[in-house]
Amino acid sequence: MDDKVNVTFILIDGYVELHKYRYLYFVMMLTVYILVICSNSTIVYLIWNHQNLHEPMYIFIAALLINSVLFSTVNYPKLLIDFLSERQIISYPACLFQFQMFYSLSASEFLLLAAMSYDRYVSICKPLQYQTIMTKTNVNVLLVVAWLVPTCQIAVFIVLIAKKKLCAFTFKGIMCNSTIQTLHCVRTTLLNVYGLVVLVNVVIFPIIFILFTYTRIFIITYRNSREVRRKAAQTCLPHLIVLINFSCLSVYDVLLLRIGTEFPKSVRFIMTLQMLIYHPLFNPIIYGLKMKEIYKHLKSLFCKMP
Repeated sequence: MDDKVNVTFILIDGYVELHKYRYLYFVMMLTVYILVICSNSTIVYLIWNHQNLHEPMYIFIAALLINSVLFSTVNYPKLLIDFLSERQIISYPACLFQFQMFYSLSASEFLLLAAMSYDRYVSICKPLQYQTIMTKTNVNVLLVVAWLVPTCQIAVFIVLIAKKKLCAFTFKGIMCNSTIQTLHCVRTTLLNVYGLVVLVNVVIFPIIFILFTYTRIFIITYRNSREVRRKAAQTCLPHLIVLINFSCLSVYDVLLLRIGTEFPKSVRFIMTLQMLIYHPLFNPIIYGLKMKEIYKHLKSLFCKMP
């Protein structure tokens, strides 16, 4: 690449034997992308179409699934283009946009899960106050906060790094994540500190809040009958499974990459694909099979098909 191209474009060097498996990668990822869109959209449609699912818990589930669709739509088209391209490159502005959307939507996942845990806490621990607390207005406020707060905080980070000079133009990954900072000529303490603040605000605090609310739910339901415990587990367990799944996948990107550990290219590639493939498909499966009301409508929908 000449000097003019180097200023604008970054070479993506995270694919493993792309020349050999490009068509296999393309077919596999296109299939997964279609499955992600169809599975998540189907459950969102069921929630939107059935009046008995117009409750805060299901609205938050729909928001979570929409978040998965947005997350996949930001990342999959670029991957599919790369698989069929002779040179895998991305402009620096486009890389920053992908960074913004990747982390904003990932952080929104944690905040939406926190909102869902609060909804379950009020429903189980304060049932008489549920209707007055979880009003339509309050639900909308929680949704706006879950999407807006991460977007604004990550946007500040983007502004801070947008004008930093690049001294390297080869990126050891397949999508722009936190390691984009390794391309900068100088890594500043300010960015590291601000990144840590954002991590605490949109990841650590929500996880602590979720663990606190579910602990309270466990303590209160433990004192009640077996039927109460069963119903609580039925609604809370899927949320906890999704939280554990997403947290484990996020550890690699948020922590391991930030400490500068050098992983083999194949490990980086596989771990990134785990994040892109596993979680967006995991959510609709868990909520579709584990949430009784959704499963009932889902079963009815497929039974009606010829």
